[in-house]
Amino acid sequence: MENPVIIFGANALGRAAREIFETNKVVVYGFLDDNKKLHQQQIDEITVLGDTDNDGFLKLIGKKCEAFVAIDDNKLRKAIVKMLQEVRHVQPVNAIHSKATISQQAAIGHGNFIDAQVYIAPGAAIGSHCLVHAQAFIGVECTLGNFVQVGAGSNINPGVTIGDEVFIGSGVTIVAGITIGKGARIGAGSVVVAPVKAGETVFGNPAKPVN
Repeated sequence: MENPVIIFGANALGRAAREIFETNKVVVYGFLDDNKKLHQQQIDEITVLGDTDNDGFLKLIGKKCEAFVAIDDNKLRKAIVKMLQEVRHVQPVNAIHSKATISQQAAIGHGNFIDAQVYIAPGAAIGSHCLVHAQAFIGVECTLGNFVQVGAGSNINPGVTIGDEVFIGSGVTIVAGITIGKGARIGAGSVVVAPVKAGETVFGNPAKPVN
């Protein structure tokens, strides 16, 4: 990546993304964040330039800068991604840690956050705008939809299919061949041994639906 990047979100995820980009020798131009108390402050020596809809900085995206959306609230992340696609006509770039391992036979989309020691196996297909946290394992021929969050240390076994906007907590195990429906939520530490319906929340070992 030749151009510097503007990071949307001056939060913990934004700081992690900054570290990834700078480790990969990509210049971070600045943060954009809607918390006005942060404006013109420096976080890890990077300035919070203004709001996420600040046209003075948005107009740089697609010309002099790239964009990365470091916001873990799916609704807000989707809104910013839509704005970047429809107004700036760009796709957010990927933030891939130098210590992540992605098979050459795997496929990934745009705007993904892939942290340290993540492993993505051959034949896996990762959608766009996903957050895959440290030490997560994505097995052979797994499929992740768009806007999926995978918690640190989770183990997704071969052949698992995960729909859009699924949230998977830290330390989750999903056994081979399971399908997780759109918008489902899986609590931290759960072991998923049966399919999960769209919009369902499950927790436990074995994971069961919760209210």
